[in-house]
Amino acid sequence: MKRILLLCATILACGQLFAQTVRISGKVTDAQSKDPVPGATIQITPTGTKTVTNEKGIFTCQVPLKNFSVEVKALGYETYLRSFSSSDTMYLFELAPKTAALQEVMVVGYAPQKKMMFTGSVTSVQGQALAGGMRGVRIRGKGAKAPAPVSQDEFSPVKDNRYQYVRQQPLSTFSSDVDRASFTIVRSQLELGRFPDKDAVRVEELINYFDYGYAQPVGDAPVAVHTDLAQCPWNPAHQLVRIGIQGKKIPIENLPPSNLVFLIDVSGSMNDQNKLPLVQQAFRLLVKQLRPQDRVAIVVYAGAAGVVLPATPGNQKATILTAIDQLRAGGSTAGGEGIKLAYATARKNFAEGGNNRVILATDGDFNVGVSSVGDLESLIEQEREGNVYLSVLGFGMGNYKDSRLETLADKGNGNYAYIDNFEEARRTFTTEFGGTLFTIAKDVKLQVEFNPARVQAYRLIGYENRLLADEDFNDDKKDAGEMGSGHSVTALYELVPPGVKLTDATVDALKYQMPETTGTVSSEEVLTVKVRYKNPDGGRSKLISQVLTGTAVPIGDSPESFRLAASVAQFGMVLRKSRFAGTSSYTSALELAGGLKGADEEGYRSQFISMVKQAMALADMARKE
Repeated sequence: MKRILLLCATILACGQLFAQTVRISGKVTDAQSKDPVPGATIQITPTGTKTVTNEKGIFTCQVPLKNFSVEVKALGYETYLRSFSSSDTMYLFELAPKTAALQEVMVVGYAPQKKMMFTGSVTSVQGQALAGGMRGVRIRGKGAKAPAPVSQDEFSPVKDNRYQYVRQQPLSTFSSDVDRASFTIVRSQLELGRFPDKDAVRVEELINYFDYGYAQPVGDAPVAVHTDLAQCPWNPAHQLVRIGIQGKKIPIENLPPSNLVFLIDVSGSMNDQNKLPLVQQAFRLLVKQLRPQDRVAIVVYAGAAGVVLPATPGNQKATILTAIDQLRAGGSTAGGEGIKLAYATARKNFAEGGNNRVILATDGDFNVGVSSVGDLESLIEQEREGNVYLSVLGFGMGNYKDSRLETLADKGNGNYAYIDNFEEARRTFTTEFGGTLFTIAKDVKLQVEFNPARVQAYRLIGYENRLLADEDFNDDKKDAGEMGSGHSVTALYELVPPGVKLTDATVDALKYQMPETTGTVSSEEVLTVKVRYKNPDGGRSKLISQVLTGTAVPIGDSPESFRLAASVAQFGMVLRKSRFAGTSSYTSALELAGGLKGADEEGYRSQFISMVKQAMALADMARKE
C-alpha cells in the first residue's frame, strides 16, 4: 500500500512539474562566423522535449519554469550544455566548430546516412534529427552556410475583404465555415521558428478554432444565432460586431450509425514521421470512439488503390487497429483512383439514415490518377448528392497542397482539418468526435442586412473564399458549408458609423442612385442576421433571423469570449500584414487576450497566447538581424 501511495505521489509530482512550463524561443549560431546553424538538435532536461532549428537557426519549445538544462547538438560542432535556474523568453546559443571539421555532409530523405570526418571515423546520422526542409541540402567545409530550402507548399491566394458602403451594398452574404486548418498550420510553422505563408493565414479559421460558449439552440432548430456589438479595439472610431451561430450538440449515444471509409495515402511522400505515423495515431483515436452499430473500411492508395479492410463493425476494434498498424508508405500517388474506390466501398455499405462518410488522410500530393482536378471535383459533388460526404485531414509540410485539400472538403460537404501533432488528433477524434463526423445542418448560409441609419460602411473580417452572391442566399441549389454536432461559426464585421470619415473608400459615394432614408427605418436596429440551412437529408432550406439593436460598449466591457475573438482577429491581420489592421500589433493582441480568465479546460487560450509570444520573438529576432 505504501508503494502504491509513493508511486501516486511521484506521478502527481511529475505531472505538476511538466504542467508548469513556458514556451521559449532561441537561435543557434556558429561562434566564429555568426551564421545560423540549421538542423541543430535541442533537448530539454528533465522534460525530454526535443526540437530542431529551422533554416535560420531558430527554434521554439516548452521548458520548465525553473531548473532545467538545454543541450544543443549539431554536426561539426561541439555539444553545448547549460543549466538554467529560471526561464527567460529568448536565448542565443553559439556553437564552437570541432577541430576535426566536417569535410562533407549529405542529407537525403529520412534514411540513416553517413558523415565523414577528417579523422576517417564514420558515424550514423538519423535524418529525422534534421526535420523541416533540410532534405537534399549539401554543406561543404567548415562554417559553410546551407541554402534555404524551397517550399513546395501551395495555398490559395487570399485578398482581404474591403469596406462596402451600405447605401451601395446593403447585404453581405457568405457560406458558413467550421474548418480550422489554418490555425494549426500557423501554429506548426511558428513552432518551427518561422512565419507562415501569408495566404496560409485565413482569419476566420483562426477565430473559429475556439469555443466561445454560445447558448445551445432551443426548440427544433439545429442552430441558434447570437450577436453583440462593441468598440473596435484597433480603430476606436469604428465598431465591431460579432455574429455567432451555434449548432446543437447531440449526445454520442443518440447519433445515427456511421458507415466510414478511411482513405489513407500511403505513397512515398507520406513516409515522414509527421505524416503516416501520425495518421495511424489519429485513426487509432477515432476507432476507440466507435460503437457496435458503426462500421469501418480502410482503402489505401499509392501506385495503385486497394481495400485493406472490408467494412468491419465498430466493436471489432482489434481487427481494425491491426489493419491500421500494418500500413507502410511507398510508391507514387494514385489519389484519384483511391477516392473512386473509397466512394464505391462507402456506397456498397450505405447506411440508410446514417452517417456515410469518406475520411481522406493525405499531404495532398496527388500526382497520378484522375485526369483532371475538375473530374475529381465532379465525382465528389456527385457523391455528395447521394449523401456520401468527404472529410479531409491534412498532414505534414514541405510539399503540402492546402488549396487542393480545402477545395475537396468543400465540394464533399465535409470539414477540413490539419493535424500537426497528437494533441490535435485527440481534439479532432476524441474531444469533438460528434462535430467531426456527424452533420446536423448542411448548406448553411448567412446574410446580413445593415441599417444605413446606423452603419455607413462595413467590412467582413475573413471568409474571403466563402463569399456568395446575394441571390445565392435564397437559391437552394447553391451549395454552402456544413455544421456538425456542437460546432459553432463566428464572424466579425468592422462597422464605420455615419459621419466617420472612411479613408479606404473603394468608390465615390453615389449621388443619384441611392436616395436618403426617409426615417421609416428604426434607428435602434443596427443589422439583421438571416441564416438558411437544410436538414442533413433535406432538399429545402429553412430560415431563421435575428435583429441586433443597441449601442456599442467599450471593448473592455464586452464578454470575455468577444475579446478573445477580437484578439485572434488582430493576430491574424498582423500575420497577414493586412492593410486593414489599424493599430493592431502582437502586443495589443496579447494585451487583449492576456486578461481573460474564462474556462480553458483544454488549454487552447493559453496556447494562443504562446503563439502570439512566439510571433513577437520571431519579429524581434528579424529586426535585430
